[in-house]
Amino acid sequence: MTQKALRLGTRRSKLAMAQSGQVADAVRRVTGRAVELVEITTHGDVSREHLTQIGGTGVFVAALRDALLGGEVDFAVHSLKDLPTTQPDELVLAAIPVREDPRDVLVARDALKFTDLPRGARVGTGAPRRMAQLNAYARAHGLDIETVPIRGNVDTRIGFVRDGELDAVVLAAAGLNRIGRIDEVTDFLSVDTVLPAPGQGALAIECTADAADLLAALGELDDPFTRVAVTAERSLLAALEAGCSAPVGALADLPPLSAPLEREAPRADGQIVKEMRLRGVVGTTDGTRMVQLSTTGPVPQTHDQAMALGRELATEMLDQGAAGLMGERAH
Repeated sequence: MTQKALRLGTRRSKLAMAQSGQVADAVRRVTGRAVELVEITTHGDVSREHLTQIGGTGVFVAALRDALLGGEVDFAVHSLKDLPTTQPDELVLAAIPVREDPRDVLVARDALKFTDLPRGARVGTGAPRRMAQLNAYARAHGLDIETVPIRGNVDTRIGFVRDGELDAVVLAAAGLNRIGRIDEVTDFLSVDTVLPAPGQGALAIECTADAADLLAALGELDDPFTRVAVTAERSLLAALEAGCSAPVGALADLPPLSAPLEREAPRADGQIVKEMRLRGVVGTTDGTRMVQLSTTGPVPQTHDQAMALGRELATEMLDQGAAGLMGERAH
């Protein structure tokens, strides 16, 4: 007897549909079952208000999670950076596949690089995290830019540049990669300039905790090194008691080694990793005050070790005054 198609819950945006389609293809390969996309509209998709006003991260995932818990879909795909740091007991992150490029990128008029933007250039972004770091970099290097808060999908944001309303916009490289528009990027921003949002570039595949067979099948798509990296980043974020609407950046790097060492396993992309460096940043959106710290150690082997690493760095950042900075947000 033919098994029923698996129902994959996804947001309706072009980016969400593209990344869910890629996951659907992978699930078909590992399960041999048909997968159909079920489009779900979230509050974050229909509201035109800024994320700080409508509740931050959870606005993009609540409707998907309701559909999972209500049995309308079998599993859901999220951009990991959209997930709240608290995980409902009834739901499990069955897989976190190999991460895409986590960097932020610039799409500017006249193919300009960030450091070549003219005085008074208007740079659009929806993230206070980006504003804080772009403004801090500009102040440190004598650049004169104005960061402008924007909302909307990729077409809308790039449209602000095309019609001359803005000189540039900052977007995530991963999203442009997934929809085939990476060639529109005019500058890749180094993570030394702008740390990404915790979990940026990674996807989360979520299902109910009681779906044992599906959990096992989806688990074949999991990349353990991406999982511990984003777990450390999200632990840092949770310990700072902030959501994506706060100016917090974090990145756990997994540098490759030239040869495998004892008790090390290859990442899903074939690279061997030994150490992980976790970096975090918190700043005021005008870039005048920043706390940026990092720590390096062995790659965590368990969820608890990754969580501990994030909490430890967060504690150091709080000791350096991070909590006071997070209260100074732009609206």
